[in-house]
Amino acid sequence: METLPMAATGHDMSIWGLFWQAGWVVKLVMIGLLAASVWTWAIVVDKVVSYNRMRAALNRFEQTFWSGQSLEELYRNLSDKNAVGMGAIFVAAMREWKKSFEKGARTPLGLQNRIDKAMDLALTREMERLESRLSFLATVGSAAPFIGLFGTVVGIMTSFQAIAGSSSTNLAVVAPGIAEALLATAIGLLAAIPAVIAYNKLSTDASKLSSRMEGFSDEFSAILSRQIDEKVVQRAAA
Repeated sequence: METLPMAATGHDMSIWGLFWQAGWVVKLVMIGLLAASVWTWAIVVDKVVSYNRMRAALNRFEQTFWSGQSLEELYRNLSDKNAVGMGAIFVAAMREWKKSFEKGARTPLGLQNRIDKAMDLALTREMERLESRLSFLATVGSAAPFIGLFGTVVGIMTSFQAIAGSSSTNLAVVAPGIAEALLATAIGLLAAIPAVIAYNKLSTDASKLSSRMEGFSDEFSAILSRQIDEKVVQRAAA
């Protein structure tokens, strides 16, 4: 049986040609997956840059905090700036500390609880900033293969319709629809695989940064607790 060359079928089998020859449903699937892939890479680049900045900010703050500089001086330097990470937690705790003593804090336990809550809120805000848009990566990683599979199913349906319309199972008849289906699958994997890898890596990095900030919060809470006890003793002696 004579086989027709692919060029004689009138179908462009390049990736660009397959896209333009695809049905509107498959085109929408491909465009959506490509847009998700581009947005995924934009988030990845933004998070890598912001996490590196956060690490640098944490390192600078720890170096300054443990250098022996007074807490009051450090608070004055940071309160005028848009502090992030440990700096934001420190400023929140010191702000509550100063407000409470200015208003005459009566119970050490109440003051300690307010300071801890202020640091917890600051830590929560910092974690929300770190983890923002990571859920999009998880969604793309889990949903993109199934969206690509939907495009695959539609492409295969196109192939069967072509077979029914031409009453022929010649490869030249079914190849375009199958190629469209495989292209949709490939784009789905192209969007999903980097999203899954990036989500796992960035989630791990966010957890490490969170652990560092939580550790500082606990340590600073202990430092302030000792100072509160000292002030209580001084008041009792007076």
